[in-house]
Amino acid sequence: MRVAVFGGSFNPPHVAHVLACAYVLGLGVVDRILVVPVFRHPFDKQLAPFADRLAMAQLALGWLPQVAVSDVEQDLEAPSLTLRTLRHLSTEHPDWSLRLMVGSDVLFDAPKWHAFDDVVSLAPLLVVGRVGHPHPQAPAAILPDVSSTEVRALLRSEPEGARLAALVPRRVLDHALGRDLYR
Repeated sequence: MRVAVFGGSFNPPHVAHVLACAYVLGLGVVDRILVVPVFRHPFDKQLAPFADRLAMAQLALGWLPQVAVSDVEQDLEAPSLTLRTLRHLSTEHPDWSLRLMVGSDVLFDAPKWHAFDDVVSLAPLLVVGRVGHPHPQAPAAILPDVSSTEVRALLRSEPEGARLAALVPRRVLDHALGRDLYR
């Protein structure tokens, strides 16, 4: 089985995450996408509680056919490292052929990653281009220029605004507002 591992903070998930999954599945290059919210960020980013980010990832992406949301990183050693997660998944599912699904913006952070060459060796990259983040090793941008950073700022300043409603799946927005996240 060809599985794309789509890891990230999902702090919170937004429409570009949904579009990335739909796009990759539409290409037919993988059979399944495993969405893996980070448990504890290796760069010490401040994150909403893991349970909330996991729930929001499920609300945003879990309804898509061939997409599953995994809590695997909560059971692994912290901080979360992509290589550790991929090795675990590879051991647990030896029949999976892994790819690592990333947005083009991630390519700029590759030098900061733990053993990035080993990560790519275990799970070759499946890069999705993002508007505003061109990279020489990335395909043309197809994802809109939306980020979780922007979404968090809008949740603080305009929680009922039209811009926010256009960037975040409604069920995710309801969860974030109902739990008073990012205020």
